[in-house]
Amino acid sequence: MKKTLIATATFNEYNNIDKLIKLIFKASTKADVLVIDDNSPDKTWLKLLNLKKKYRNLNVIIRKKKDGLDSAHKKIYTFAKKNNYDYLITMDADLSHDPKIIPIFLKNIKNYDCVIGSRYTKGGKNGLKGFRFLLSKYGNILIRHILKINLNEFTTSYRCFNLKRLKKFHFNQVVVTGYSFFMFVMYLLNKFNYSIKEIPINFHERTHGKSKIPKIETFRTLLTLLLIRIGYFK
Repeated sequence: MKKTLIATATFNEYNNIDKLIKLIFKASTKADVLVIDDNSPDKTWLKLLNLKKKYRNLNVIIRKKKDGLDSAHKKIYTFAKKNNYDYLITMDADLSHDPKIIPIFLKNIKNYDCVIGSRYTKGGKNGLKGFRFLLSKYGNILIRHILKINLNEFTTSYRCFNLKRLKKFHFNQVVVTGYSFFMFVMYLLNKFNYSIKEIPINFHERTHGKSKIPKIETFRTLLTLLLIRIGYFK
């Protein structure tokens, strides 16, 4: 039996986290789950500690302060490698990613190095509205054009990694911060010639809480793309 870790990072997800954990364990009863919380002011961490009493396969790491999504994912990857997991699935904690897709990830990852959930491949859907939808859709088209990588999705965190096959790769190699982190992961995997498979997902807009993506992330992503294009990252 392959060891699987399903992981997410939280900040003020008190109204979402219990439902998410329940759905994850329903979708994959034998997997372990890791949640990293950045000392959420709404006490998401307290709910996680209570959930840990109910689910023995739930691991919780509470950090002292808000340290960023990129550093949380680096900690997730390090945890997965240190504890000898075969597969790692990362996802958002706001219920935008449907845990029912987890078995499809695990079916496909047997033959690939990475499987990414895509809103823009055939069969995928994006529940974002208005400007945020346009920014996401055409932002991914721009990334595909500049990076010249045959993918339709670069920015979602819903992904599965075949850790035993990614011998030359670690999240610590990602040198950019913020939400550009997720795009840069795909850039590195392609650079190292790892195989990537897209599967369609239905991305749901959150119903509780607010989006935490600051407007500056758009400009940070554009800057990162420019630096990649001119060969700044060696």
